[in-house]
Amino acid sequence: MSTIPNPADQSTLDQMRPPEFVELLLPDCNGLLRGKRVEGDKLHKVYKNGINLPLSTLACEITGECNEDSGLGLDIGDKDTFCYPIPGSLASIDWNSRPSAQLLLDIVDESGKSFTGNPRVVLQHCLERINAMGFYPVIAVELEFFLLDQNNTTSGAPQPPINPASGQRDDNTQVYYLADLESYSDFIEDVRQTAKAQNIPAEAAVAEYAPGQFEINVSHSDDILKACDEAILLKRVIKSVARKHNFQATFMAKPYADTAGSGTHIHISLLDKDGNNVFAAPEGEPTEAMQHALGGLQQTMRDAMLMFAPNANSYRRFQKDSYVPMNPHWSYNNRTVALRIPYSDEANTRIEHRVAGADANPYLVVAAVLAGITTGLENKLDCTPAIEGNAYEKTQATNPRHWQEAIALFADSEWAKEAFGETFHNLFCCIKNSEMEVFHSQITPLEFDWYLNSV
Repeated sequence: MSTIPNPADQSTLDQMRPPEFVELLLPDCNGLLRGKRVEGDKLHKVYKNGINLPLSTLACEITGECNEDSGLGLDIGDKDTFCYPIPGSLASIDWNSRPSAQLLLDIVDESGKSFTGNPRVVLQHCLERINAMGFYPVIAVELEFFLLDQNNTTSGAPQPPINPASGQRDDNTQVYYLADLESYSDFIEDVRQTAKAQNIPAEAAVAEYAPGQFEINVSHSDDILKACDEAILLKRVIKSVARKHNFQATFMAKPYADTAGSGTHIHISLLDKDGNNVFAAPEGEPTEAMQHALGGLQQTMRDAMLMFAPNANSYRRFQKDSYVPMNPHWSYNNRTVALRIPYSDEANTRIEHRVAGADANPYLVVAAVLAGITTGLENKLDCTPAIEGNAYEKTQATNPRHWQEAIALFADSEWAKEAFGETFHNLFCCIKNSEMEVFHSQITPLEFDWYLNSV
């Protein structure tokens, strides 16, 4: 096989079995991985010449249909453009029967520049903006998910898996219960080993607040784009390893009506040019930078909600006393608020952003967090006083509770258009408006139950 021009990827290739095929991956606006598969001996040509994919790949709705209102489909002849490898993203895959690998792609526009509707590019621009102010973020991504039985119920609903240790179906909640980790240790260890083979720093698996629910974290990093690449790819690892162990894995925000939902939590601190954490302060004494960061996150949260909760099901999570925040308040060491300052030593002071669902695109979640913080720092916004005690009892819900409201707020937001660019803003609005129209055109079983014979 010819030499690959990127040294890191060549080193990775040298350490793996020669792949028979390579999966070329382009995450779309919903965070779904789309792309092509090429024979392994053609990999050097991908690095040299790129590959063709249509821009409409990024205009796909959750159903896979191209959104024609975006102008990226038939209006421009559904034409191809070039995609190029993202350096350092080549990794082996061990869940296929044949030796294989995967590689992330960037897609360019007609001018040869990265397409500004690409969520990864949106994040890059948000990062550049905060870097220009002399601030350098460090983030960690926490991903919650459910393991499910491979077979749904007779009504088509998901159901918890059969516990490998007990042979019984899981039906109770044991948060942080080590026995649950032991019961699913083969699956968790397989995830860890597979992630390690792909250079994804996965760590700190815990049993969460519902049957079959777990959390696996991506280690903190100052390489923000790579951290979000790793989060996207970790989702793929978890789903693929789950199939090997005869489970389904889902990042659906709320698969069960009567249990907790799944979130994507972002831990973020800011460093100055000398590497000092500008949030570092004793508990109860937020620095000026932290006050402004919190103020920006609070002020922009409603406008950004569609990026944190992008789907109809996303809004099922937002229920009182469910460890899901209902408004933009903050506090120290308090899981009832949206913006939590975790218990830590002073040097590791950070904000935990607890709003996004597990179904959200990590690139867009982090982009919205960075943009909110940047807004606060640029405008020296003040935050509200910290909440003491149970925020569900002491505050009113002000975040959007419904998909339609969040779409309208995002569409009307001049801040969102400026922060994320007109190309992405228009594309995301088109996709989500179309998905909402299709969703609301369906007649649900509950409607038959309520109305068929009663009205």
